[in-house]
Amino acid sequence: MLSGLKALIPGTDHWPQFVGNTSEQFEARVAMVEVLDSPSILLAGMAGSTMPVSIAHGEGRAVFQTGQLEAAQRASQVALAYVDNYGQKTVAFPANPNGSVMGVTGLTSENGRFTIMMPHPERCFRTIQNSWHPGDWGEYGPWMRLFANARQWLG
Repeated sequence: MLSGLKALIPGTDHWPQFVGNTSEQFEARVAMVEVLDSPSILLAGMAGSTMPVSIAHGEGRAVFQTGQLEAAQRASQVALAYVDNYGQKTVAFPANPNGSVMGVTGLTSENGRFTIMMPHPERCFRTIQNSWHPGDWGEYGPWMRLFANARQWLG
């Protein structure tokens, strides 16, 4: 929804349009993403992390106009990308459930105040929400950091 409102959000000129998944069906499962270096307030301190996240969408494929992806990359606005079992950005199904170029699945505004993403970290921030987790996670999984970042930014 927010990508459709980008004309109202400062610093989002390079955001793509999200269209139907390449599979032409709703995709709901766990996928792996890498958090990329970006000014995103929500993802602060998480760059370089590769972790599982819940996905559930039918229209998650990012389609960029000519030059938008390159401009978003130069501005460090690409915040999340699907990765394969080797930690490499991927367009291959099922590791990339929507078919977005370079695995793009999350972007942020120039100032980091707006972050859009197709994964659903709110569905897997607690350890018990995951079908499997390393024994050292404790009560919360790695996505709890996103919510702690939001709270810290609010003061």
